[in-house]
Amino acid sequence: MILRVQKFSRHCLLNSLKQIINIHIVTKIYYFCDNMNVHNSIEKQIQSLLKNKKKRGLIFFTETFEYLGEDAAIRQALKRLSEKNIVVRLARGIYLYPKQDKLLGNIIPEIEEIAKAIAVRDNARIIPTGIQALNVLGLSTQVPLNQVYLTDGSPRTIKIGNRNIKFKKASPKNLSTKGKLSGLVIQALKSIGKDKVTKEQLDKIKQILKKEEPEHLYHDMKLAPSWIKEIFSNLLMYYYE
Repeated sequence: MILRVQKFSRHCLLNSLKQIINIHIVTKIYYFCDNMNVHNSIEKQIQSLLKNKKKRGLIFFTETFEYLGEDAAIRQALKRLSEKNIVVRLARGIYLYPKQDKLLGNIIPEIEEIAKAIAVRDNARIIPTGIQALNVLGLSTQVPLNQVYLTDGSPRTIKIGNRNIKFKKASPKNLSTKGKLSGLVIQALKSIGKDKVTKEQLDKIKQILKKEEPEHLYHDMKLAPSWIKEIFSNLLMYYYE
């Protein structure tokens, strides 16, 4: 009698364990399928939103779609869209809905455009420095691999392919210029140096600054070193002759 009870108890215990294991497996499968449905839903929503915007060349960020779900789910959805070549991952958390060419494939925007998009997201001001400023003004044909921007946002370096964007913390004074051209000229001249500026470069700079508003020149010359102020001052005389 005791032996039969023991066998019955063991049988019941095994059945209970099997039920627990089966419930656990079913729960995990259900959770996995549920997660897959969520990820697929977010992926389809992102793809649909991008197509509806009809903005090929749009640079966007993980947080652009934060209203669709949790961060991990959005990252997973963007990863799958990247693997399908629907979007391009430029850097961690930075993506592109690319323009496409039949011969060249995906068209990647200029580094300057990516830097501006990051600045807009961060609500930060930026201004190119060094060779980048010279290149933008047409004073140099050299394209730097590492582009440096002064900013009032967070300092950091972001790798885009084989190139880097470096955001360097600057004082408010360096970012307070009103004129886009005059601000670039100040940075370009600082990069060249007082004793290394050629007459040819000065002539080009004066032609560039003639496109700037006089009031912007007057404002921005106060923020520049004394030798750059003199260049701006000479140009202002041209306006009032």
